[in-house]
Amino acid sequence: MNFKLSTLVAASLLTCASGLTMAAESDVSFSGTAAMTTDYRYRGISQTENDPAVQVGFALAHASGVYGGVWGSNVGFANSLELDPYLGYSTELSSLASKPTLDVGVWYYGYPSSSDSNWAEYYARLTFGSVFMADDSLYTNVNYANDFLGDDAEGDQWYLNAVYSFPIANTGFGGVASLGYTTTSDYEYDAEGSNDYLDWKLGATYGFKSVEGLTAELAAVGTDIDTDGLDHASKRIVDTGAVFTITKAF
Repeated sequence: MNFKLSTLVAASLLTCASGLTMAAESDVSFSGTAAMTTDYRYRGISQTENDPAVQVGFALAHASGVYGGVWGSNVGFANSLELDPYLGYSTELSSLASKPTLDVGVWYYGYPSSSDSNWAEYYARLTFGSVFMADDSLYTNVNYANDFLGDDAEGDQWYLNAVYSFPIANTGFGGVASLGYTTTSDYEYDAEGSNDYLDWKLGATYGFKSVEGLTAELAAVGTDIDTDGLDHASKRIVDTGAVFTITKAF
């Protein structure tokens, strides 16, 4: 199942890329990001055992709203590499007064040297702009996976998340806060057998005016997973910690 789905996603990306190449140049946009972070936190849980990570992503988007890309990072398991292709569709809901952006798609978590851990997640997102002040944003999403963690768990997972970000006047500084909820059918996150948990982030951001697309973020990131009975290293993976990330978009 994982192989078939990964093949489908890869084929879809190739088809999308081929179609975009043949389209008018003005209809196609290319973008990318390169980041360095002191800790790769995925929904509050460290994926690098609290060590640093280098992360790179590329995307192609068509004026129709169809997009596809790939994102990668080093991790502390699966022989140290995560490589995720994705495919989606984004459009503005102009019939609504707030004109939110709707984004739906599939994200495939791939581990080239540990394919049994591969799994796909389907998402639906709504992003609202200028909610409480000019240039702020509220991002909400619902994610679902019917093969969470591949053969490592074989269960369903739901993830609900909301992220609010805002600028501080024209200083270049801003703030960000997020809250997420994960629940699974066949995976336990602590010694008590809990199959759900909350994650959060509260931080400050800065956009460098002298370098276009260069941003920095310092945030407290953590979860409410019960750490009783865990050793020190395992506690640090889920406990609240400071994470610094610098990103260059292009």
